[in-house]
Amino acid sequence: MNVSDHIISGMSFEQTFLVEEEHLAKHIGSGSVRVLATPWMIAFMERVSHQLLAERLPSGYSSVGFIVDIQHMAPSPVGSIVKVRANVVKVSGVQVSFEVLAWDEHEQIGRGRHIRVIIQPERFLKRVASKAASAQDAHSKEIQAS
Repeated sequence: MNVSDHIISGMSFEQTFLVEEEHLAKHIGSGSVRVLATPWMIAFMERVSHQLLAERLPSGYSSVGFIVDIQHMAPSPVGSIVKVRANVVKVSGVQVSFEVLAWDEHEQIGRGRHIRVIIQPERFLKRVASKAASAQDAHSKEIQAS
């Protein structure tokens, strides 16, 4: 499959999210204040980027995150509505590069770049299963040696 037959520069997707208690820095331990946690803002950006690709890729293909380079520029309190946009800026082989942006009701709160890699889940999960089996074997040997 040629990715650029399905995904082209200039495509964009936008989604809104409500900042809830579970999204707060204090709740997840990434900070001590009750504002949108940076890991959650990044997760929203990844989700929007993934969704853009998922709606356009043929059956049997998906994407995984590869690179995240994000600035979290302003806080958003619980109850805020955060709008996230992902813009495709480049398609290179199986890599899709995005400009990702986020705003709350008052200002821009985040921006950066995100790269996703197109995968075939069946093939990808075989590799994951192999790693899991190897880790299980190593763990078993460690227990036996104790």
